[in-house]
Amino acid sequence: MSTQATNVKARVRDYILENLMFSDDPSELVDDVSLLDRGIIDSTGVLEVVLFLEESFGLQVKASEMLPQNFDSVANIVAFVERQQRGGA
Repeated sequence: MSTQATNVKARVRDYILENLMFSDDPSELVDDVSLLDRGIIDSTGVLEVVLFLEESFGLQVKASEMLPQNFDSVANIVAFVERQQRGGA
């Protein structure tokens, strides 16, 4: 994993832990576990994450990109950010 991807992952994890899980225990958040299935994120939470990504990484997230395969886990979110930063969806 590149340094940039590691930085993205750390920032995404920190945001989810602090703002959606209200925790500072990183062991509570596994990177590839479904945030939807665990009840960590819902449609409003997805919008919060999208706003965070747009502000933090300068992305423009389209409504058509707000799909579970992009936002259902930390790993999916990081992969989505990396694709967007490379210029592809």
